[in-house]
Amino acid sequence: MKLYVIGIGPGGADQMTPRARAAIEASDIIAGYTTYIDLVRPLIEGKEILQTPMKQEIDRCTRARDAALTGKTVAMICSGDAGVYGMAGLMHEVCADHPDIDIEVVPGITAACAGAAVLGAPLVHDFAVISLSDLLTPWEKIEKRLDFASQADFCICLYNPSSKKRADYLQKACDIMLKSRLPDTPCGYVQNIGRAGECGTVCTLAQLRDTSVDMFTTVFIGNSQTRVIGGKLVTPRGYETK
Repeated sequence: MKLYVIGIGPGGADQMTPRARAAIEASDIIAGYTTYIDLVRPLIEGKEILQTPMKQEIDRCTRARDAALTGKTVAMICSGDAGVYGMAGLMHEVCADHPDIDIEVVPGITAACAGAAVLGAPLVHDFAVISLSDLLTPWEKIEKRLDFASQADFCICLYNPSSKKRADYLQKACDIMLKSRLPDTPCGYVQNIGRAGECGTVCTLAQLRDTSVDMFTTVFIGNSQTRVIGGKLVTPRGYETK
């Protein structure tokens, strides 16, 4: 019994790994969130599809597990990397009582890496990735992580920076970071990474605070060494000072 958990990358077919394509091709059933199924639609013609809307992750993984128990090869697809805010962990949890299922996690390009490439090289040194979604993590804990990561001078990448119900969360996050970072700290954000309409913008932390973004945007906050070179966001690792 085989169950793949596949990271399909940020969206574009050219950013999907050959290993991910091969795993999809080898699968009888494709499971995933509706939006992600649409991204791979040309690759899954003729295959059985199990799709669920957002917020039905447990049901999605359970249905994929049950399908694998029938002897079918199943692929659970996730955007980006399956192990970064993806389904890899939950799939292992729901299959805990079924050690006979062979779970193979297939890594993919996550938004932090793909978005950083659009902006330049902001994550060359130590960095932290923090989701601003409080659906599964209390906002108080998110605030603490933002504060401590800022004080530690990490470059910070923000996932899920805003939504209709969380329209001011990026502003709140910037206010927390402005306690330990200068207003002119170089920052940037990328919209629709790897998809139609991809656009990267470089700005300052002060400007970022007053910027409206959505769930399809990934945000990057530089550290004390980050600077703009030729219009690109760059965080030196320190080679030139050795």
